[in-house]
Amino acid sequence: QVQLVESGGGLVQPGGSLRLSCATSGFNVDLWALGWFRQAPGNEREVISCIANDDIPTYYLDSVKGRFTISRDNVQRTLYLQMNSLKPEDTGVYYCARAWQRCPDGNRGYGAWGQGTQVTVSS
Repeated sequence: QVQLVESGGGLVQPGGSLRLSCATSGFNVDLWALGWFRQAPGNEREVISCIANDDIPTYYLDSVKGRFTISRDNVQRTLYLQMNSLKPEDTGVYYCARAWQRCPDGNRGYGAWGQGTQVTVSS
């Protein structure tokens, strides 16, 4: 059974940091690109970062470039998102998902969503 399980969310003050994890199981993670999505209140879910199965290339939404870093550990079967300099507009539910080998253009082409982890940036 394919599963992706996010963790690491929480409440953090503006300027703070969080590290999200996405534990995967039930499939050969080496063959799949992995992405992080964010759904802010009242907004559609959007891809904010993606890493291909061979770690190249990666994608970042413009608003998170220089602040967020995506990485993966295929031995541990885990995807990570290091989030620094967090802003209130980063608030939302963060999801991980997979896509076949390469990072798709845009939000389509992903599947096997996790249940999400809430990130709230507030003072």
